[in-house]
Amino acid sequence: MDLALLRTFVTVHRAGSFTRAAALLGLSQPAVTGQIRTLERQLGRPLFLRQARGVTPTTIGDELAHRAAPHLDALLEIAEAGLDDESPVRTVHLAGPPEFTALRALPALAPLIGRGLALRTSFGNAEETLEGLAAGHHDMAIVTARPRGRLLTPTALCDEEHVLVAAPRWASRLGPDALRKGHVVLEQLPVVEVHESLPLVSRYWHAVFDSPPAAAGAVIAPDLRAVLEATAAGAGLAVLPRYLCEDALARGRIVTLLDPPVPPLRTYFLVIRTGTLAHPHVARAHEELLRAAEGW
Repeated sequence: MDLALLRTFVTVHRAGSFTRAAALLGLSQPAVTGQIRTLERQLGRPLFLRQARGVTPTTIGDELAHRAAPHLDALLEIAEAGLDDESPVRTVHLAGPPEFTALRALPALAPLIGRGLALRTSFGNAEETLEGLAAGHHDMAIVTARPRGRLLTPTALCDEEHVLVAAPRWASRLGPDALRKGHVVLEQLPVVEVHESLPLVSRYWHAVFDSPPAAAGAVIAPDLRAVLEATAAGAGLAVLPRYLCEDALARGRIVTLLDPPVPPLRTYFLVIRTGTLAHPHVARAHEELLRAAEGW
C-alpha cells in the first residue's frame, strides 16, 4: 500500500475535510480527493462519508486510521530526526494571546532554551490562532475557546480569574455604600477595555450581575497591559485577569471594586494538531507548559 496515500488518508481523517487536508499537505483538493478514491478502490471499501461540511469516517476508515496513524507519525519522526545531525536545534512555533504568552508561556518555556529548543511566537485572537494551527503555521496554540473536530487536540491548561479594578481615587469616590448597590453605580465610571464590544466587562457583568453592561468604552486598547496602565492612571474601571494585575494590586496602584463569592473564570486551552506529540521537541514544550500551569 502506498505510504503517500496513507498519509493523505490520515490527514483527511484528522482534518475532517478534504479542503483543510489539502492545505496541510500542500496539495490541491482534487489531488487529495483522487488519492482517497484510489485508496478506497484498493481496499474495496468506502473510507469516508461525504457531507455538506467535510467528511465523516466510516467504521473501516476509523479502524484504518487507528492502526496506521501511529506508525506514520513514527516514520515522520524518524525522518525528521535525521536532520538533527546538521541542525541540532529544533524550533517550536507557539501562538497565543500576547499578554498570556508574554507573562506566562514564554517564562515557562525559557528553561528549554539552550537544551536543543528554539521558540518562535505569534499573537492573535482565538479564531486566527486556531486557523493558523490547523494550517500548519504553528506547532502549539494557547486559546480560550475549545476547538472542535479531530484535527486539533486541546488540553485544559489553567483557569484565569477576572477581577473588577480601578484606581484608588475611583473607589474612594464611590464609597462602600455605593459599591454595595452594584452595577448601577459602577456603570457611572468610564470603562477601559480591549475592544469596542467590551468582551471582558460584558462577561463579568453577565456572570456577576446577570445583565449586560450599560456603559460604553472610554479607552480602548487592544492589549491588556495597556488597559492595566490606563486603569492605574485613573482612566476608569476595567476587568483584568488576576495574574496580570497582582503586582499592581499589591502595590496599591489599583484596587478591587467588588469581591463576588464566585469570581468569573476563563479557561485557557493548550492545543496541538493531533499526532504532533510524536515529535519530541513539541512534546517537551507541551509537557513543560502543562507542568508550569500547575502553579498558575
